[in-house]
Amino acid sequence: MPGQPAARRTVLKGAALAGAAGLGVAACSTESKLGHAETPTPTAPVQLGAAEEVPVGGSKLYRDQRVIVTCPAKGQYKAFSAQCTHAGCLLDKVEDNVGNCPCHGSRFDTTTGKAMQGPATAPLSSVPVRIEGGKLVAGPDA
Repeated sequence: MPGQPAARRTVLKGAALAGAAGLGVAACSTESKLGHAETPTPTAPVQLGAAEEVPVGGSKLYRDQRVIVTCPAKGQYKAFSAQCTHAGCLLDKVEDNVGNCPCHGSRFDTTTGKAMQGPATAPLSSVPVRIEGGKLVAGPDA
């Protein structure tokens, strides 16, 4: 019967799509290993490194600490959470002051935290940042 192979093919395609959809859910789950965190910003001070590592007019991603730091002018620094506001994935890179979310393609202006491209619509959370002994420290005061 010509109808049976098509029906079987449809079932198999559906099963493959369901499996792929399940992978997507796992990638967006807070249980995945893609960098999700219960709290998107540091809850205690974290050392980031030398202040001069962030170029004037540029931004730097500190992925392990889940923080992006920008330097609008010499000696001035602003920081934002590096966790996407859409599904909680950790941003994977910053190029030309644009942070990239690898999970769903959201883009953020790393100088303001503003969402530039969805699906994220909320801005990145602001994080306090200061210089101590020439090194950047992000997070609340201890």
